[in-house]
Amino acid sequence: MKIETIAIHAGNHTDEQSKAVVQPIILSTTFERGADGGYPGGYMYGRAGNPNRKALEQVLAQLEGGVEAASFSSGNAAGMAIFQSLQPGTHIILPDDMYHGLRNQVKQLFTGILEFDFIDVNDKALLQQRIKSNTGLIWVETPSNPLLKITDVRKVSAIAKQHNIKLVCDNTFATPICQQPLELGADVVMHSATKYFGGHSDLMGGALITKEKTEWWEKIRQVQESGGAIPSPMDCYYLVRSIKTLPYRVRGHIQNAQLLAEHLEKHPKVEKVIYPGLASHPQYEVAKSQMKSFGGMLSFTIKGSEDDVRKVANSIQLFTQATSLGGVESLIEHRASVEGPDTKTPRNLLRVSVGLEHIDDLIADIDRALSFI
Repeated sequence: MKIETIAIHAGNHTDEQSKAVVQPIILSTTFERGADGGYPGGYMYGRAGNPNRKALEQVLAQLEGGVEAASFSSGNAAGMAIFQSLQPGTHIILPDDMYHGLRNQVKQLFTGILEFDFIDVNDKALLQQRIKSNTGLIWVETPSNPLLKITDVRKVSAIAKQHNIKLVCDNTFATPICQQPLELGADVVMHSATKYFGGHSDLMGGALITKEKTEWWEKIRQVQESGGAIPSPMDCYYLVRSIKTLPYRVRGHIQNAQLLAEHLEKHPKVEKVIYPGLASHPQYEVAKSQMKSFGGMLSFTIKGSEDDVRKVANSIQLFTQATSLGGVESLIEHRASVEGPDTKTPRNLLRVSVGLEHIDDLIADIDRALSFI
């Protein structure tokens, strides 16, 4: 099936009793046992499984071309399940530009448990140099947050396989509509489902999708069940509902982002636009080779001070000044002030989640805000 059909049908099950076309929400935390002590309905306890969660995981796996998915209460919980599945003392390699929430999670919660290096994973020589005998995982994020660096997943995968190292790709910015890392050589794909999967800034979730069922994947599943950081049936239901429109929503985000990036690149008060769909992007050719489309996220730097950047963010009207991304509404944020003292994000950078408003209104709004500096 094509991805539009998968999005609509893979997570939906007609109710056997009522014949309702839309699967009902099953809120029960426990399920009746049979006379033999078994579980004839296939479910025992809400933490271990739920019909709505099963439906969500089915559609997530098929969207990414994987064999199985595990859903979580947030993207950070999904990422943590990966790190918790590793043996203590394992060395992991992570990108120097990655979502600050996961970067801080590794540094604050896994120091003394795991070894880790943050490097430019696109530097093939440096990557080979940093691999140790205990390196067990390489983490990539492409496009990255917030500098939209593109990692050549095929090249990193080849190095990982050479050393028998697991490769995880955070595909949140791209979504499976724009990129499918499992096809490029990743072992597991990670998503913050809060973003484009949810798409309306009103629920949280996370997901992992695996290429193969392995002993490591079973360990991740064990972390999911025993750790209990699972999404509620209600959140699973709404995620399945939102995913039905994902392909069409993401296309709107992509179209608006491309047009806004092209406009900003010509603006006299803009220093630089970072968007993988622009030929000026340093990894434009890599992006073209592994992405089907370039996504709805962009960043740009302003010719001016941090005060000027804040003035633009404070003057804008249609772009809400807020964190997160992937919702139907456009968001703008001064990332350096969010990421903490060790941020590598330029102080004159604004990150934009381009929404589904009319592009002419978005351009007019951002032009008006830029006119104040």
